[in-house]
Amino acid sequence: MFDKIKSWTDKHIQGDPVIWVVVLCLSVFGILVVYSASGSLAYRNAGGNTEKYLFRHSAMVALSIFVMWVAHKIDYRYYAKITRVALVISVPLLLYVWLYGDAVNEASRWIDLPFIGLKFQPSDLAKMALIAALATMLSKRQQNIADFKKTFIPMLAWVGGICLLIAMTNISTAVLLFATCMLLFFIGRVPSKYLALLVLVGAVAGAIAMQIGQRGNTAISRVQDFVATEELPYQTEQAYIAIASGGVVGKGPGKSVQRNFVPLAFSDFVYAIIVEEYGMIGGVLVLFLFLVLLYRGMRVVANSERAFGGLLSAGLTFAIVIQALVNIGVVVGMGPVTGQTLPLISMGGTSLLFTGLSIGIILSVSRGDQEDFSLVKGAPKGNMKRK
Repeated sequence: MFDKIKSWTDKHIQGDPVIWVVVLCLSVFGILVVYSASGSLAYRNAGGNTEKYLFRHSAMVALSIFVMWVAHKIDYRYYAKITRVALVISVPLLLYVWLYGDAVNEASRWIDLPFIGLKFQPSDLAKMALIAALATMLSKRQQNIADFKKTFIPMLAWVGGICLLIAMTNISTAVLLFATCMLLFFIGRVPSKYLALLVLVGAVAGAIAMQIGQRGNTAISRVQDFVATEELPYQTEQAYIAIASGGVVGKGPGKSVQRNFVPLAFSDFVYAIIVEEYGMIGGVLVLFLFLVLLYRGMRVVANSERAFGGLLSAGLTFAIVIQALVNIGVVVGMGPVTGQTLPLISMGGTSLLFTGLSIGIILSVSRGDQEDFSLVKGAPKGNMKRK
């Protein structure tokens, strides 16, 4: 029986096994916490049916894992062929959502998907497309990386344009994506003088978004609230209470009190509920799992002998882990409120699917390198050269 299970997993579940374990652990943990944290939401919007959001979130988690599995079975080099199309499609979608999107909290970030009852954030597609496109362009131009006109200008235009369009409705997401692009450029050996120019372009794009975008005043007020120590914002104050009451071991699963007071306890501030119910032990465990994901993602980068695979894995890993660290930092008071969710844990719709797709691509890079290594290892001594 054990041999059959091992044979099936070896055939159908490939790539870095540690990443699989981390994703499954975070997903199960997310289902438990969201079920607890969404109780008040269920009573307000579902007539007291507390299982509605449990089943809905569990279904989305299962679907995201399925998407991850499908993505990891596809040769990652195929994604290089479709990134430009996805990037071009994301531009009109970002324009549409800025001008006509479904507004929530004075920001039109969503497009309602008909018939299925989900909201789609074009920024999720744009983030993945931009990271994959940069990985493609950087890998193809490694021999001419210092060519300003042919190499750097196209990448600079895409980064500045996409980040500007995202910043029109979501400044924090644009900032995190810009930081991820900076890391990709650094890993891709882009000269330092060009990185300085990229920072300048990012600053200009940010200034434009602050002036004509939807969230400029909100971003300024949140930074001012963070700097001013006289009075805490309501959501931060309630998150502090949740963290302080959790102690070392927490109150226990489902026993949160602050879930009734912390705004968006099931998404933006879910980490506060984690610490309240599972204590500092649970909070440190979640942080540790994300750091393991970062480490294993970088192992995939180090083991990849193809520039595209390494850059693609690095960009997607950075995007997920940086968002997680920012979310945790906001909840514990290390930064202003941003509205970023906790990947793989917070309740979500299409954002969960895109996270699953990103991790599936990372696993595809890992699987491809493992297969290449196996072929080389099993090749005759006279035929050891990689293609």
